[in-house]
Amino acid sequence: MSSNAPRNSASRETKGFIMLRGAMVMTSFRESLFDAANRAGITPNEFCLQAAAEKLHSSGRHFSGVFYPGDFSEARSA
Repeated sequence: MSSNAPRNSASRETKGFIMLRGAMVMTSFRESLFDAANRAGITPNEFCLQAAAEKLHSSGRHFSGVFYPGDFSEARSA
Protein backbone atom coordinates (compact mmCIF):
# COMPACT_ATOMS: atom_id res chain seq x y z
CA MET A 1 0.00 0.00 0.00
CA SER A 2 2.84 2.41 0.69
CA SER A 3 4.09 2.04 -2.89
CA ASN A 4 0.80 3.54 -4.14
CA ALA A 5 0.90 6.52 -1.78
CA PRO A 6 3.08 8.77 -3.97
CA ARG A 7 1.03 7.92 -7.05
CA ASN A 8 -2.25 8.65 -5.27
CA SER A 9 -1.05 11.95 -3.82
CA ALA A 10 0.25 13.03 -7.25
CA SER A 11 -3.12 12.27 -8.84
CA ARG A 12 -4.83 14.54 -6.28
CA GLU A 13 -2.49 17.43 -7.01
CA THR A 14 -4.33 20.30 -8.65
CA LYS A 15 -3.36 21.93 -11.92
CA GLY A 16 -2.59 25.63 -12.15
CA PHE A 17 -2.06 28.17 -14.89
CA ILE A 18 1.24 29.93 -15.39
CA MET A 19 1.24 33.08 -17.46
CA LEU A 20 4.62 34.29 -18.65
CA ARG A 21 4.91 37.46 -20.65
CA GLY A 22 7.01 40.53 -21.12
CA ALA A 23 10.13 38.64 -22.17
CA MET A 24 12.23 40.42 -24.76
CA VAL A 25 14.92 38.40 -26.54
CA MET A 26 17.11 38.77 -29.59
CA THR A 27 15.59 37.43 -32.79
CA SER A 28 18.28 34.77 -33.16
CA PHE A 29 17.32 33.34 -29.75
CA ARG A 30 13.63 33.44 -30.64
CA GLU A 31 14.27 31.66 -33.94
CA SER A 32 16.38 29.01 -32.20
CA LEU A 33 13.70 28.48 -29.55
CA PHE A 34 10.90 28.09 -32.10
CA ASP A 35 13.03 25.78 -34.25
CA ALA A 36 13.97 23.54 -31.31
CA ALA A 37 10.36 23.41 -30.07
CA ASN A 38 9.12 22.58 -33.57
CA ARG A 39 11.68 19.78 -33.92
CA ALA A 40 10.59 18.40 -30.53
CA GLY A 41 6.94 18.52 -31.63
CA ILE A 42 5.89 20.84 -28.80
CA THR A 43 5.01 24.51 -28.42
CA PRO A 44 7.63 27.08 -27.44
CA ASN A 45 5.81 27.46 -24.11
CA GLU A 46 6.05 23.72 -23.43
CA PHE A 47 9.72 23.79 -24.45
CA CYS A 48 10.45 26.61 -21.98
CA LEU A 49 8.53 24.92 -19.19
CA GLN A 50 10.39 21.65 -19.82
CA ALA A 51 13.72 23.51 -19.66
CA ALA A 52 12.65 25.19 -16.40
CA ALA A 53 11.59 21.80 -15.00
CA GLU A 54 14.99 20.32 -15.84
CA LYS A 55 16.76 23.21 -14.11
CA LEU A 56 14.53 22.99 -11.03
CA HIS A 57 15.04 19.22 -10.85
CA SER A 58 18.82 19.56 -11.13
CA SER A 59 18.78 22.04 -8.23
CA GLY A 60 17.04 19.47 -6.04
CA ARG A 61 13.40 20.51 -6.32
CA HIS A 62 10.79 17.74 -6.34
CA PHE A 63 7.46 17.97 -8.16
CA SER A 64 5.08 15.83 -10.16
CA GLY A 65 4.69 15.78 -13.96
CA VAL A 66 5.07 18.88 -16.06
CA PHE A 67 2.26 18.33 -18.57
CA TYR A 68 1.09 14.81 -17.84
CA PRO A 69 2.08 12.44 -15.04
CA GLY A 70 5.43 10.87 -15.90
CA ASP A 71 6.49 13.38 -18.59
CA PHE A 72 9.42 14.69 -16.66
CA SER A 73 10.82 11.33 -15.55
CA GLU A 74 10.62 9.99 -19.12
CA ALA A 75 12.38 13.05 -20.54
CA ARG A 76 15.21 12.74 -18.00
CA SER A 77 15.84 9.07 -18.80
CA ALA A 78 16.03 9.67 -22.58
